[in-house]
Amino acid sequence: MRVNIVSLGCFKNLVDTERLLALLRANNIDANISEDPTIKADAVVINTCGFIGDAKEESINTILLAAQAKKHRRVGRIMVFGCLSERYPKDLAEQLPEVDSWHGKFNWQDIARELTDGELKTASPERIISTPSHHAYLKISEGCNRFCAFCAIPLITGRMHSRTPEEITTEVRELVSRGVKEFNVIAQDLTGYGLDLPGGRHLLPELIEQLADIPGVEWLRLHYAYPADFPMELMDVMARHDNVCNYLDIALQHISDPVLTNMRRHIDGARTRDLITEMRSRVPDLHLRTTLMVGFPGEGEREFQELLDFTRETKFERMGAFAYCEEDDTYAAKNFRDATPDEVKQARLDALMSLQEEISAEIQQRKIGQTLRVIVDDEEPEFFIGRTQWDSPEVDPQVLIHKDKALKIGEFVNVRIEDALDFDLIGTAE
Repeated sequence: MRVNIVSLGCFKNLVDTERLLALLRANNIDANISEDPTIKADAVVINTCGFIGDAKEESINTILLAAQAKKHRRVGRIMVFGCLSERYPKDLAEQLPEVDSWHGKFNWQDIARELTDGELKTASPERIISTPSHHAYLKISEGCNRFCAFCAIPLITGRMHSRTPEEITTEVRELVSRGVKEFNVIAQDLTGYGLDLPGGRHLLPELIEQLADIPGVEWLRLHYAYPADFPMELMDVMARHDNVCNYLDIALQHISDPVLTNMRRHIDGARTRDLITEMRSRVPDLHLRTTLMVGFPGEGEREFQELLDFTRETKFERMGAFAYCEEDDTYAAKNFRDATPDEVKQARLDALMSLQEEISAEIQQRKIGQTLRVIVDDEEPEFFIGRTQWDSPEVDPQVLIHKDKALKIGEFVNVRIEDALDFDLIGTAE
């Protein structure tokens, strides 16, 4: 049997896809991950995303493409799992009868049972890495207890469930033995890791300390922290260990107190500024990645200008933004009117991202003349492509390395930075 798996959405979804891939192959199924749902196969399995409107639309369109392939007999069965099907199973089944079976986010093992029609063999290893072999995503928890007004994640994933430190360290050691050097640590809420485990305390600093001490772990990079109740000891761990990247992905969403209150973020603008100041004081060359939102109920021109001013003064090294989109059954959808016109949201988003482009160009220019440690990801006709410790795969800038000498994918090299674009750097390997 040949099975094609299409993984949509975030890297947390990708980890689930990699586990399914390993399970299918362990049970003698020729399974592969692809971006194309129309590849000829006995079955196509689609791991959906249901976070925001654009992600839902992409998931639906992918299912429709698979349905067309099924109509033309290129695809046998269509099987869907992930966040979208977890949230809307009945509605989707009624609207998309071409799909043979629907599965939630957490019972994807049922897909393997359905395809094998028998008792499952345990996969060993439990994951087959689909990223380049030198880096992997490490999911340390699932779910979220924050219940921000705009966010549907707790409605999809449920409350936080942390993996034990022992389970995580075992996985890292196993992945290191397979050649993984770089680990991007991910969760819906890194900050709350461990609070649901016995003892009920912040365990993230201890966990990262343990992972940093594992031989072969070259880089650890942290994604998706929450600003309220942040364990500042984590920054001390980052400062002590060279292999803990001076990088933190922490979604702040806004700075205006009325907007933050409406968002139910449990932090105000003053404490947000103090948090950033303290982080940068403890780790002077820290690169912060954040996500900001425009157009949330309560944001008028004054509040948006405050957000612009905050972005200009803070100078985030990495920043993404999106316009508010009302999500079914969230606190915001039930309690606030989405009164800001779409064209106003788009204008604010454009202005914010234009400002960030200027900030990014300024920050990247300051790196000219420095020699930076870079991991080589790929080779193109004119350049090798690499990243610094401040660049997460697929979402952050790259380093374009002149092809003066032969380099190997997955190796670390020192690169002298000679030029900078708005986002990417250009240099020569020493």
